[in-house]
Amino acid sequence: MNARAVACKLLLDWERRHPHADDILHETLAAKQLPQRDRALVMELFYGVLRRLTALDFFITRLRQGELDDETRAVLRLGLYQLFHTRIPAFAAVKETVTLSPRAGGLVNAILRRADRERASLAAALDAAPDDVRWSHPAFLLEKWIAHFGSDAVRALCEWNNSPAPVIVRANTLKATRDELLAALPEAAPHLFHPLALTVPHIPTDWIERGLCYVQDPSTLAACDLLDPQPGDTVLDACAAPGGKTTYLAALMHNQGRIVATDLWESRVERLRSNCNRLGVRNTQTLELDTMKDSPELASAGFDRILIDAPCSNTGVIRRRVDVRWRLTSEDFIRMPMQQLALIRRCAALLKPGGCLVYSTCSLEPEENEDVAAEAVRTIPGLRLESMRHIRPWSDGVDGSFAAKFTR
Repeated sequence: MNARAVACKLLLDWERRHPHADDILHETLAAKQLPQRDRALVMELFYGVLRRLTALDFFITRLRQGELDDETRAVLRLGLYQLFHTRIPAFAAVKETVTLSPRAGGLVNAILRRADRERASLAAALDAAPDDVRWSHPAFLLEKWIAHFGSDAVRALCEWNNSPAPVIVRANTLKATRDELLAALPEAAPHLFHPLALTVPHIPTDWIERGLCYVQDPSTLAACDLLDPQPGDTVLDACAAPGGKTTYLAALMHNQGRIVATDLWESRVERLRSNCNRLGVRNTQTLELDTMKDSPELASAGFDRILIDAPCSNTGVIRRRVDVRWRLTSEDFIRMPMQQLALIRRCAALLKPGGCLVYSTCSLEPEENEDVAAEAVRTIPGLRLESMRHIRPWSDGVDGSFAAKFTR
């Protein structure tokens, strides 16, 4: 299968089965031997269509009256995405896309050629469409964001979410400094948000094999910096997989002291363990367990510092997790805070007097962030809120996140 055929299959699988986009992409690419250039095109087309889904369907509705089967719609989405959002020449985009639909090739050809002729009028119609269509975000989410952040911020956020994310890595100071990595790859550039982050056009194979870096948006490092673990501390990373924060904590501690890193699922713990080994982490015990339940591993432990990177709505990382917007419902913002507060309550009981607990999310939502922090202080005896930090794409130039620091 060529790159466009693979992308089309991915779109159909995603729509019919509703798995996470990242999961089916990685599964598919692992099973198919595609050249690197084709792999890049698959990712661009698959993620690009999901980012622009509502706008592409708006074009289809204006170009074609009547019902379309799932396969023909997926093919048209691919073709229209190439015409409006890539540098692929129109004749090549149309020709290659038509071959994906042997049964409806004539219809696909006619619609795509008409779209190419009517680019200006289609673009003008989209500009006049409602915000949820123009920006390809659910209407309920846009209304919520506009009420809280304002229209200008939301417009910038949607543009951010609809643009491909660059590759950013954290220098693993257990093995290399950022300056050493920058010297080894002249095309790399330091990222201004964090002193260990750098943007790279590609990741050299030996960097991965030798554990010199970890692919990580720098916004995720803020919670670890707020926790500020010291060499010799005993630290709990309560939701640790796949290990980006765990391995950074180990670097901050210079591999001294002890980290207990837990996660719920065996496959995730295996990935966590693998990343710890690759990055040279030696002070971390990785455990498959539910932090919410009593366990011998946690029963006798009193932790100096605890990091809770809580499950959340992921609204701060939609640029990277492109299909999050299509999986969220308004009920999620009621359900999530209850789970998050329960996790803080449980972990606070494991904290030593005088210890520090940091609660973090990759959400932009006040219900999951400052509201949870305030409720934790109100309902958990002895817990004191020291500080909070909001990181927002439109003002900070990185993915969105939140961190709250508590002491006991």
